[in-house]
Amino acid sequence: MRRSRLLSLVLALALPWAAMAQQITVSAAASLTDAFKELAPKFEASKPGTTVRFNFAASGVLLQQISQGAPVDVFASADQETMNRGVDQKLIDVETRKDFATNSLVLIEPAKDGPGLKALADLNGPAVRKIAIGKTATVPVGRYTKQVLDSANLWAALEPKFVQADSVRQVLDYVSRGEAEAGFVYRTDAAIMSDKVKVVLAPSGHTPVSYPVAVVNDSRQKALARDFVAFLSTDAAQQVLTRYGFGKP
Repeated sequence: MRRSRLLSLVLALALPWAAMAQQITVSAAASLTDAFKELAPKFEASKPGTTVRFNFAASGVLLQQISQGAPVDVFASADQETMNRGVDQKLIDVETRKDFATNSLVLIEPAKDGPGLKALADLNGPAVRKIAIGKTATVPVGRYTKQVLDSANLWAALEPKFVQADSVRQVLDYVSRGEAEAGFVYRTDAAIMSDKVKVVLAPSGHTPVSYPVAVVNDSRQKALARDFVAFLSTDAAQQVLTRYGFGKP
């Protein structure tokens, strides 16, 4: 009898903690890596017992994972097109969709021994043998890049020089290591490697770079997922995003 009462007491104490100990998985665009890692403990502090896990990759890759049944609660994309596809595939809770940040596309070259680019047309020169770009099918920065080069009538001429990357961070790595003489990334990515890459220019001719976030329909923690989406618009979260170079939505 005494053992039974002790077991009941243990269960009574454990159940409230089990209810509090919740975890959400956030699949986020690779360009958000550093900012979101700093945001996680702030969100967790506001929700005692909560843990945030991240999965960072190209937005298109993340959407493919969600469509294949990956257990994801929140999806943050680096473009509207990928999120729209998620809506069309009925993977996203449309009512929770919200824009929370903006960014800008930049052309970079290695900080040391770069080709000294001044304009997009210089990419055609002999000093540039390889240009790192995101894969247009899955990496939003690749699509923004194609829009820029198409508008400048350079895409076809430069295509033989392209080195296809699986994410914007891979583009950054290629250029920072000198494996490509040029590449297109977001301004926030260039900022975290300002000692290794140099921003040449911020080209026009592409749709605005904006980041939407939404709860995934199959989330098992929808209330907590909605809280995370709302958190991204708070002053505390926006201050962190601003410090990493992201603009207001």
